[in-house]
Amino acid sequence: MKRKTMTRKTRRLVLIGSALAVIFLAVGLVSFALRDNLVFFYGPTELAQKIQKPGARLRVGGLVKEGSVIKDNGRQMTFIVTDMKTDVKVQYTGQVPDLFREGQGVIAEGVMDAAGNIQADTVLAKHDEKYMPRDVADSLKKQGLWKEGTEAAPAPLRKQ
Repeated sequence: MKRKTMTRKTRRLVLIGSALAVIFLAVGLVSFALRDNLVFFYGPTELAQKIQKPGARLRVGGLVKEGSVIKDNGRQMTFIVTDMKTDVKVQYTGQVPDLFREGQGVIAEGVMDAAGNIQADTVLAKHDEKYMPRDVADSLKKQGLWKEGTEAAPAPLRKQ
C-alpha cells in the first residue's frame, strides 16, 4: 500500500490558506470590537442630504452661527452649527471649551434625536479657522465657503 504525502506545492498552498484565514478572522474580530466606536463626521449640508435615523451617533462640524448661543441654567446650552448653507441645532449639557464662541470652528459629537437635532456629549472648539479641524475646513472649502488665510472674528479681550 502506497502512502500519499503532501508535495511542497500543496503544503505551501495549505500554509497560505491558513494564514489568510487567520488574517480575515483577526480583521473581523477587530471590526466587531470597534463597531460601537465608529462615529461618522458630517458638515451640516452633508447631514441634511443623508438620511440619519434617530439614535445615530455622529459628529457634525462647522461654524457656531452668530447670535445662536442660548444658555439655560448655567450648564445647558443650545447653539447652531452652520456651513453657511445649512444649519444644525445642537443641544449640549456640560462645560464648553474656553475657545468656544460664535463665529468659531466647532465639532459636536453626539446622538441625533427624532427632530434632527444633535444631543451632544462632546464639544470641541478651535481658536479660528486657521486652526480648524481638517475635516471641517475641507467641507467648507469644498462648498466654496472658506479659503485659506481667512480669519475668524477677533475674540473679545478679557480684563486682567
